[in-house]
Amino acid sequence: MKILIVEDDADLREITTRSLEKERYVVSQAPDYRTALCKIEDYDYDCILLDIMLPDGSGLDLLEELKAMGKRTNVIILSAKDSLEDKVQGLDLGADDYLPKPFHLAELHARIKSLLRRNQREGEQSLRFGNIEVFPDRFRVMVEGKEVDLNRKEYDILYYFMCRPGRLVNKNTLAESVWGDHIDQVDNFDFIYTQIKNLRKRLKEAGATPELKSVYGFGYKFVVE
Repeated sequence: MKILIVEDDADLREITTRSLEKERYVVSQAPDYRTALCKIEDYDYDCILLDIMLPDGSGLDLLEELKAMGKRTNVIILSAKDSLEDKVQGLDLGADDYLPKPFHLAELHARIKSLLRRNQREGEQSLRFGNIEVFPDRFRVMVEGKEVDLNRKEYDILYYFMCRPGRLVNKNTLAESVWGDHIDQVDNFDFIYTQIKNLRKRLKEAGATPELKSVYGFGYKFVVE
């Protein structure tokens, strides 16, 4: 699951990033309006933590941009501006929640999980495809009721495809979603091929019916045949 933090306070940005990474989220940062706009244009996020008061613009304008792009992204406004007008305007523009500063990280984590559950197969506690069941809150994977041991990236890849069964996924999109924005700096995708190969092996050994199929020249598709 990938989160974008749009926040101009460097200390708060870093503290929040470290806290979320401990919860196994892929986290990207934007210190200002321009950087945030570039990121939401180029990438998709499961959740955006959005400050209203940015040095070069307003977080409310970013909400309008998201709406204009047609991107359905969970947004939690994090702002010291706790006026009723800002709160109502943010929610009207598509924000899902509003958390005033200062806030407790434990509450932020709970609100993020609540939002993601709400959009995850109508609020179910697990994802199912074929005979695979994934429990996101506990990072557990079961095949026919038996737990499958995966490393973090194998799990992240599987979770990504469990949310998109049957969809054709470009390898660049997969890499950026699982490894983050800095994927632009790598020379090749050998590390993805390795993780995909290992995940396929583990699922096959566990007797999973869904398969990660390669689509030549494009990417992958998670299907049951």
